[in-house]
Amino acid sequence: MDEADVRDRLRAVEDPELGDDIVSLGLVNAVEVDGDTARISLALGAPYSPAETDIGRRIREVLAEDGLEADLTAKIPSDRDPDEEVLPGVKNIIAVASGKGGVGKSTVAVNLAAGLSKLGARVGLFDADIYGPNVPRMVAAEEAPQATQDQTIVPPEKYGMKLMSMAFLVGDDDPVIWRGPMVHQLLTQLVEDVEWGSLDYLVLDLPPGTGDTQLSILQTLPLTGAVIVTTPQNVALDDANKGLRMFGKHDTNVLGIVENMSTFRCPDCGNRHDIFGAGGGREFAASNDLPFLGALPLDPAVREGGDGGKPIVLEDGDETADAFRVMTENIADMVGVVQRRTVSER
Repeated sequence: MDEADVRDRLRAVEDPELGDDIVSLGLVNAVEVDGDTARISLALGAPYSPAETDIGRRIREVLAEDGLEADLTAKIPSDRDPDEEVLPGVKNIIAVASGKGGVGKSTVAVNLAAGLSKLGARVGLFDADIYGPNVPRMVAAEEAPQATQDQTIVPPEKYGMKLMSMAFLVGDDDPVIWRGPMVHQLLTQLVEDVEWGSLDYLVLDLPPGTGDTQLSILQTLPLTGAVIVTTPQNVALDDANKGLRMFGKHDTNVLGIVENMSTFRCPDCGNRHDIFGAGGGREFAASNDLPFLGALPLDPAVREGGDGGKPIVLEDGDETADAFRVMTENIADMVGVVQRRTVSER
């Protein structure tokens, strides 16, 4: 078989989200046939995404029918000038946002980053909540960043994640009282002067609301997409809607909605109680034609994991941990959809 034959066979592999085969969608970058091996470069952009892993599995099955072994690599072709890349080693930047405080946004960001790392991805976690940084506590990061002779910052690592936070730079009890221009300058420095290296995902924990920090991030970084966190109650949904409109004004993809504190299961009687209402996040996602990324239970173990420095997603065989794992996989899948759709529309 030659390259044309392989491409023809690959038309049997469909992208279930985009609704066409991978060749017609332009997701096959290159094909090289060497004996019984077909080396294929694919425009897949979400490492360890279950959906993209399944596309790879399907490719191997199709080619195996013709006695070919598939050697697969993945790369999203960039239409940017290399000199214009802000973080050239980072494949995907995911912002985790909320319209208001108290909905568990940082909990979602930390568990998302830890969950991606657990899948095998190379992950960075940037605590961009300038005024209330708490990510280091939530992962028990005791090591401080190091400075190089070139005045760059080497981030500490925990649970396979590279970490950066304002909490590393100020005292535990020191308030941060800065205006917009200073916030913008600091964020730019913390992003561009940190040696993030090669990452599959950089997760940003944004502060709540729609203020200067969010605007600086949107102006500075090429976000792959944003995740909006809410609780089921109407007050939180009203503010989540403001966050959604903010991303829309800046042409930022919204990957979907996470409903946190969705239900509480009583450990004594086993009954479930809707402390903050029921289904509000799912309904909000549906009314805005957005993916619903997962419902996370109200569980004391989540708080214990945050206070103790071990994200609950790292636990095995736990119902709440499984909910965070499903959320992580859904977000990775949506990152893949955004990247593949971008390629197919070029």
